[in-house]
Amino acid sequence: MEPLNVDLVEFYPIDNSKNNRTEEYELVKNIEIPTPVLRRGEEFYFAVRFNREFDEEQDVIRVSFGFGPQPNIFKGTKVILTLLTRQTQFLKDTRRWGLILSRNAGDTLIMQAHISSVAQVGIWSCSIQTGIIGNKEIRNEYKCKENIYILFNPWCKDDPVHMENESDLEEYIKNDTGKIWMGTYRNPKGKPWVFGQFDEVVLPAAIFLLEKSGLPHMDRGSPVLVTRAISAAINANDEDGLIVGSWTGQYQDGTSPFAWTGSVSIMEEFFNNNGRPVRYGQCWVFAAATVTICRALGIPCRCVTNYVSAHDTNRSLTVDRFFDLYGNRIENGPDGLCNDMCWNFHVWNDVWMARPDLPIGYGGWQIIDSTPQEISDNKFRCGPASVEAVRKGEVGYSYDTPFVFAEVNADICHFQEDESSDWGFSKLSVNKYHVGRKILTKSPGKTDQEGDSDIWEVTNFYKNPEGSEAERLAVFNAIRGVPLAQQFYDIPSEITDDVFFDLVDIEVIPLGQNFDVVVDIHNRSSEERNISAMISASSVYYNGATAHNIKKAQGTFIVGPEEKETMKIHISPGEYLSKLVDHHLVKIFAIANVQETKQTWSEEDDFMVAKPALSIVLKDCGPRVGDSCTVVLSFRNPLDVPLTNCTVTIEGSSVKPKSFAVRDIEPKEVITIEESIVPKSDGEKMLVANFTSNELQGVEGTLGLVIDP
Repeated sequence: MEPLNVDLVEFYPIDNSKNNRTEEYELVKNIEIPTPVLRRGEEFYFAVRFNREFDEEQDVIRVSFGFGPQPNIFKGTKVILTLLTRQTQFLKDTRRWGLILSRNAGDTLIMQAHISSVAQVGIWSCSIQTGIIGNKEIRNEYKCKENIYILFNPWCKDDPVHMENESDLEEYIKNDTGKIWMGTYRNPKGKPWVFGQFDEVVLPAAIFLLEKSGLPHMDRGSPVLVTRAISAAINANDEDGLIVGSWTGQYQDGTSPFAWTGSVSIMEEFFNNNGRPVRYGQCWVFAAATVTICRALGIPCRCVTNYVSAHDTNRSLTVDRFFDLYGNRIENGPDGLCNDMCWNFHVWNDVWMARPDLPIGYGGWQIIDSTPQEISDNKFRCGPASVEAVRKGEVGYSYDTPFVFAEVNADICHFQEDESSDWGFSKLSVNKYHVGRKILTKSPGKTDQEGDSDIWEVTNFYKNPEGSEAERLAVFNAIRGVPLAQQFYDIPSEITDDVFFDLVDIEVIPLGQNFDVVVDIHNRSSEERNISAMISASSVYYNGATAHNIKKAQGTFIVGPEEKETMKIHISPGEYLSKLVDHHLVKIFAIANVQETKQTWSEEDDFMVAKPALSIVLKDCGPRVGDSCTVVLSFRNPLDVPLTNCTVTIEGSSVKPKSFAVRDIEPKEVITIEESIVPKSDGEKMLVANFTSNELQGVEGTLGLVIDP
């Protein structure tokens, strides 16, 4: 008797996707070649048709699943399952693979397989092996042509990425649109983004990235190691990652970071160009692409924005700024080696998982950061760092917890030249412009397409209230684990101050309007005080680097006992418009010295010059899947100069991204554009439009759509 020969294998991708919660993936719904997309910890059915009827007494059937170029049973990358014909259900141990007979239809068998809840994540191959009982010499093997995607399963209690709350899963796994918070801590601004994790190009691109990351195949079942690999693979600083970072303002040989409206066009460019890195991105682009990759793989993920985010380059847990005798900032410090920065905002990601490598209580949300800032284990990457460890200052827990702790807790120290000091500088202040002013993410289950009511402040999860005993204890706990920080925090306390200074807050200025920078001075002593002060205003990139000096003023004041004085500089549009960069952020520094008491004071602040909005409305009624409909975009140039090299991008959760050039727009001109779109799926969707030019970047609008089947 000859072993069975396999004629056909059918994996029922669409039917299995319902039980595996993968029905949204376009790979599954592909009419020509539907692809099985499954989750570990779940079952799936497949049918095998043979050249004759199956004889239970004589035939042996084994199904082999392999992962990676060299599948190995001992490394967990190969599984050989013997078909059990008398077993009707799987063992309760979800960590084990299983294979049982569901139905015998003569020459066709319907089999049911159970995927281990800790299986490696990625593309698996499958082969069917047949033989005859008692005869080891004659065997047949059929290699299935289909690839099988196996993903993490946050619905499975035995998967480390398990998430209990169904509404959270709707947001952090299934929602293919969202918001990324930008702007300033006083005026947060949500940037709509189309994550598009179910698009047909995303899963192949995600697996391609993991291959390029070099993460061993045997480690691809660990969400800790997979997300650490992703944080390195998203940026292209080490090797051929996904996105090239640039903060120069020069993007002519690529796409401006401000022009992206979603991740799909990034993934398409990367995948279609055989893995050539896409130009360009900044932190929110890196973070958004990370959400797309993680959610596609089944890892709960969100974008988180930290306002006034420290970049501590020397692990001192402080951000140090130096000024000369005249109050001018000394870039990079007196020795040129101090590169500490404070980003006006910085966007990273939280991923949800258990942490079996850490003590109990440190699982849940973990911080990863794909923006290339510092090297960790020879690559630009960061995390996963436990949010709870960061909050408690437990900087000894992996990975990169000291760096993340400094991002939300570092003190900003101002130093000024002082000829009487042993090292040439004395401390001005540790000012109230504290790090980690506000930490935001999108509220789960809520979407505001016209405003920002879907904002959710999560600061208290990452740090204790500023100035509280718990916050100081966390800082001191961190200091104990970082030797260099112990030196920086051993700074003499400030002298008693009898002159009060206050840099008046500015929240937001409409583009093209005047503004004033004001310092209020109040002599609270019973004696006259001679005060020298300096105010400077500069345009800055959002990472804190100075772009252009806008204006500076210095003055000397004699302020009598209990008297008040005001120092002010007035700045007109003609002085700042041509100097604004990317997010239209302006940084203010103010420094003062009291001659009689040697009291010193310094403070810094930033604010945003607001950009106009892009209007987008639907021209046609009742858009339907597969039918063309028209949207109308309109925009007014707010500047007194023409806008040149204009580009508009449109992207939606059911609309392929498209980008097209627009003619130059004259000063104060209103332009209207009509463009057709073709929805690919039904339901409630979000459309995002972006306008970018040489003179004005990142002008956006959103539109909610209900697509009929």
